[in-house]
Amino acid sequence: MGALMVIFSLQPKQKRKRRDSVEDELELSAVRHRPEGLEQLEAQTRFSRKELQILYRGFKNECPSGVVNEDTFKDIYSQFFPQGDASTYAHFLFNAFDTDHDGSVSFEDFVTGLSILLRGTVQEKLNWAFNLYDINKDGYITKEEMLDIMKAIYNMMGKCTYPILKEETPRQHVEIFFQKMDKNKDGVVTIDEFIDCCQNDENIMRSMQLFENVI
Repeated sequence: MGALMVIFSLQPKQKRKRRDSVEDELELSAVRHRPEGLEQLEAQTRFSRKELQILYRGFKNECPSGVVNEDTFKDIYSQFFPQGDASTYAHFLFNAFDTDHDGSVSFEDFVTGLSILLRGTVQEKLNWAFNLYDINKDGYITKEEMLDIMKAIYNMMGKCTYPILKEETPRQHVEIFFQKMDKNKDGVVTIDEFIDCCQNDENIMRSMQLFENVI
């Protein structure tokens, strides 16, 4: 189970009265951002109603306003990687979850992305990964964008890797990946090139597991 799932679902258990499901779903009188009904989210994601209720309680516990801004997201995420600097990767991850680019992540944004990462098809996961690497959202991945993400992951993992990675390791990996992905050698990777290469290269798919493990 990834860090984000832990953040918002495995909260300390508290004694609480059993509530009517409707009340449990809509205890939002003091919440600034009002999420969509659980039935709609259940239809849009691969989570059950019970799972959504658990996730929402955890989300609301960390984000009482109903939305999370980037600074709060970074603070929460960094707790799971104390051995390194997670701030840059958390920035990129936040932007991937913030699909409407309004500077905040709502509960809907969160569970929609989490549903893809945990239970989506390979195609859906790769689409999401492409969006993460496409930092400026222009529909292409440049070598610089891929390097920025790789450096951020290695900085976040800190000294916990064995053997300890050399400073030039991210760039070396990116050079190999990019050479394989950029089929027409035009200096950018399209989503079709990205998906085709990932699906047909076991080494890249294994490397993608590192990406999944830090979500």
